[in-house]
Amino acid sequence: MKQTLLHHRNILIVAVLALALCLSQRTVESYGDNLQIALPVAAFGCRIATGGGGDYAVRFLAMLGTVHLTKWGLGDARINIRPSGSLHGFPSGHMAAASFGASSLVNACIEKSPAVKTVVILAAFFVGGSRIESDSHTLWQVLAGALWALLFERGFRKATGRIRRLARKRKTDRMAAGTNTESAGR
Repeated sequence: MKQTLLHHRNILIVAVLALALCLSQRTVESYGDNLQIALPVAAFGCRIATGGGGDYAVRFLAMLGTVHLTKWGLGDARINIRPSGSLHGFPSGHMAAASFGASSLVNACIEKSPAVKTVVILAAFFVGGSRIESDSHTLWQVLAGALWALLFERGFRKATGRIRRLARKRKTDRMAAGTNTESAGR
């Protein structure tokens, strides 16, 4: 039964990525635009199915928020200038979203399927390449987006788990203290 579920999950992930490509205009930029949405959405669906949707959403939104705050905060700094000359290029939000989704899928959803892992990783790489090809970002802006995503997807995964465990422990301690206080007062 579990193998069947894993098999269907893999098919569903590949189908979501294929659908994103089918719905795209026939340009490299459009393929990248749609894959940068499909990867985190597929990962979110997988995390919901495995019981980690809330944690995923918090980390994804924190990552996305800090990406956009950084773009805004850097203003007209040289690193923030896109190849086209416009601002708000550092880091690449498309690459951050795609890398976050791909990392989550590879590490928490499809860990037993090398073929699907390869497809997911290549899809994330394609998003980065599409940003460079369309003159939306430099290589360094794309790499920064990927690293940003990995920091939030892999690095803060343990931190949110620790925070959750501490909160549960405090709640248990308060409940135990409340029970002991009530017992002592009677």
